[in-house]
Amino acid sequence: MNKSPLRRFAPSLMASLALSSALVFAHTDKAEFLDFSNLTQYRQDVKTLASDAFEGRAPLSKGETLTLDFLVNAFKEMGLAPGFGDSYLQAVPMAKITAKQDMQLTIGALKFTHGKDFTARSQQIKPHIALNNSEVVFVGYGINAPEFGWNDYAGIDVKGKTVIMLVNDPGFATQDNKRFKGNAMTYYGRWTYKYEEAARQGAAAVFIVHETAPAGYGWGVVENSNTGSKFTLVDDNNNLSQIAVMGWLQHKATQQIFATAGLDFDSLKLSTHKAGFKTVDLNLSAKLNLDNSIEMAKSHNVLALLPGATEFDGKRNPQQDELVVMHAHWDHLGSKTHQDGSQEIFNGAVDNASGTAGVLALARAFKAKASVTPFKRSILFSAFTAEETGLIGAQYFAQNPSVPTKNIAAFLNIDGMNVNDGVSYILQYGQGVSELEDYLEDAAKAQQRTVKADPLPQNGLMFRSDHFALAQEGVPGLLFMSLGDTDPNYIDAKYHKEADDYDANWSLGGVSQDLSLIGSILARLANNSDWPKWLEDSDFKTRRSEDNR
Repeated sequence: MNKSPLRRFAPSLMASLALSSALVFAHTDKAEFLDFSNLTQYRQDVKTLASDAFEGRAPLSKGETLTLDFLVNAFKEMGLAPGFGDSYLQAVPMAKITAKQDMQLTIGALKFTHGKDFTARSQQIKPHIALNNSEVVFVGYGINAPEFGWNDYAGIDVKGKTVIMLVNDPGFATQDNKRFKGNAMTYYGRWTYKYEEAARQGAAAVFIVHETAPAGYGWGVVENSNTGSKFTLVDDNNNLSQIAVMGWLQHKATQQIFATAGLDFDSLKLSTHKAGFKTVDLNLSAKLNLDNSIEMAKSHNVLALLPGATEFDGKRNPQQDELVVMHAHWDHLGSKTHQDGSQEIFNGAVDNASGTAGVLALARAFKAKASVTPFKRSILFSAFTAEETGLIGAQYFAQNPSVPTKNIAAFLNIDGMNVNDGVSYILQYGQGVSELEDYLEDAAKAQQRTVKADPLPQNGLMFRSDHFALAQEGVPGLLFMSLGDTDPNYIDAKYHKEADDYDANWSLGGVSQDLSLIGSILARLANNSDWPKWLEDSDFKTRRSEDNR
């Protein structure tokens, strides 16, 4: 009986492998660059994926059906094998939760308008959620981090209460490298962590105070990302262990709340930057009714496999069972119909039709190369669902992978490409995180480019894309993202907005050079025996060591 982890791949894969058994692969540990100067197909792929016909590629929509058909057909035409059992699709069970948008938040005597002043949603599978005179408490950053000697919840019971907290972490506020990681956001600064920790503490609701600098984006991004239909995985208890109300507050609305409590918010927040901050009871109560319509459905991840060689020097190649993953998320925010009947379509051309088309371009190039000389490791080309709602597709794959995660050497993730002219550098997200940084350095040097540190480490991009879900399972990754560095107006004017559309005037010079660079790293990983290691002590490193990697 075949006990290979690839047993979950398609029978057609086995036939494909048999055809390649007489071939050998080139074993190289140097950067080799493929030619991506002709991007006619790439341009057409982005244009199609970001067209109005795809309606913003929201999960569980007509846009998903069109996107899945497009990607599966593309992989079939390339001759790649199904990547999950005998299918190119991995079903991702989830709930689509749509809250009534006319909700109103009352704190004390103040009444706030949804979208304009606050946002609120829930991942609990309940048709009605209510805050009834829930006591309001300010908990600073809402962080409990023993390794940093920090606990904003020390000495207080917040069970059933509504907690207001700051975005980001104290390192950003103080710019002190001895506090957390200074300007670079830690996971403790991410909204996902803040909701998770508040739920562990027993709070009923969280409202994170929005300020553009520490959040890394304007209020429009918060509004567009947290209103309308949202998606979530579902546990065995209908997600009731999660926080009931996940909210954001406009800075101005927060100032009004604290003024009603006889406090100056902007002065008070200065006291939160030091360890030992004491929570503040505002002596106000919160009222909110969340009425949800809930649809249980399945979205899908897309997976296609380029199998490694079965034999090397006349012997079975054991590394054929190992994977390198080349990835981009396919989804965006869908569309929104306003009360006046007007419609916005969030086409997400750069984020992330550009990355999805990049994976297709790499898959075509690697399939052509492997038809001559197969690679040592198998390569999985993937596009996951529901990244924009919290890495949902990636989380599901990480928990239900096509092969054990201990067999995945690395996860390369494109989340937005440089569609403008080429540049003399490549961005690196995180520093001293894993040995994959050496691969990035070598490839950049071979291209006569430099590696440039993330210019906005306070935005926490390390924790905001699909590679993070795999990192939590111990798989090291690299994020390739170019959003605002080559287009200074992108974040303010286009990110998660209707204006992120395909533009025929894009030069695509940056796409050409970055696909070559990414391809060189992918080829090197697919043709060596290396298992890139985590460099810093972390849960990631611990998880990988448990897999003996």
